[in-house]
Amino acid sequence: MVDSLKIPLVLVGRILIAFMFMQSGYEKLTDLTGTAGYIASGGLPNSTALAGLTGVFELVAGLAILIGFKARWAALVLAAFTLVASFLYHRYWTAPADQQVVVQLLFMKNMAIVGGLLVIAALGAGPASMDARKST
Repeated sequence: MVDSLKIPLVLVGRILIAFMFMQSGYEKLTDLTGTAGYIASGGLPNSTALAGLTGVFELVAGLAILIGFKARWAALVLAAFTLVASFLYHRYWTAPADQQVVVQLLFMKNMAIVGGLLVIAALGAGPASMDARKST
């Protein structure tokens, strides 16, 4: 691959992952009741408080990845969060047969996102980031 593409590709990849979490966080915060109901369906307590905390967490961690500030830590924590959420809410192995394909697709999509987040955690946010500016 041409080295000149590395910086823009890392930046675009980071933006795409960040926007997904930022949008999800925003949606959780603007529909706390619906989010709390979904959280409760996974058997977690204090669903309303968790809905608000989760929304803020996704928004802030997504923003950190977007601007590349403490991106390795944000990516690592988001990877753990996504992994746990996948096992709580996308258990395709227990879904009814007519829903298994879709739920498995959601689970596997989340595993791919976890993979991308782990790459950011391992390699950093790249040169077009606040992390890179702080290290110079």
